[in-house]
Amino acid sequence: MKNYFDLKGQVAVVTGCSTGLGVQMAKALASQGANIVALARRQNLIDEVAAEITKEYGVEAIGVACDITDTDRVNAAIDTILEKFGRIDILINNAGTGGVTPAEDVPDDMFTNEMNIDLFGTFKMARAVAKKAMIPAKYGRIINIASMYGMVGNKVLGSAPYHAAKGGVVNLTRALASEWGAKGINVNCICPGYFYTPLTKETLDSDFFQANAKTMIPLERYGNEGELDSAAIFLSSPASSYVTGVILPVDGGYTCM
Repeated sequence: MKNYFDLKGQVAVVTGCSTGLGVQMAKALASQGANIVALARRQNLIDEVAAEITKEYGVEAIGVACDITDTDRVNAAIDTILEKFGRIDILINNAGTGGVTPAEDVPDDMFTNEMNIDLFGTFKMARAVAKKAMIPAKYGRIINIASMYGMVGNKVLGSAPYHAAKGGVVNLTRALASEWGAKGINVNCICPGYFYTPLTKETLDSDFFQANAKTMIPLERYGNEGELDSAAIFLSSPASSYVTGVILPVDGGYTCM
């Protein structure tokens, strides 16, 4: 029986892999045999994640500390990974932030920070991995994690900088897919809807948001743990060989209305 999503022997780098969705997607790829590099700022957390993945899935997993807004540290991190594994087949650009403030009160530093992390940081990682690993290998899968808020506006939470940055990630995905397709690199984007994470649980469980979910989400619920996994696995795998530049909402239908 053919396993369409076999990732054995491949190396996947997942940013923002200290908690939440990053860890879930890293485990999903590990379940298909990929070796994992958990990349985030806090070494103690990514070491714990790597140890957990190795124990649970029997693959090789390491933690590499990196601030994705720092070009020198990004390049150094990629060099470290290549020294260890000799290859990077998959990059999931998941690291991000999300300030909430009414647009008319947004300070400059909030907007700048959002752009530096969510948009420029995503580009810095993609640039380094493509140049150092994927273009030489003539193969790669890059998955940028944007948001449904990169596709639409919202009246619920003032977060214009987040919308702008994630909208940038959406079109950056198309630009990189266009440039790097001939070099063997497929670049796609997942736009998650509301998912429970340690950062979102309190907000999503509020009465206001619960009522909003019933109105705004056709499936009338938030995303559960594991419901991003299949999208991440598909776009990481050889099975997605003719899929590039795609913007895939995983949002319970939020953006279809």
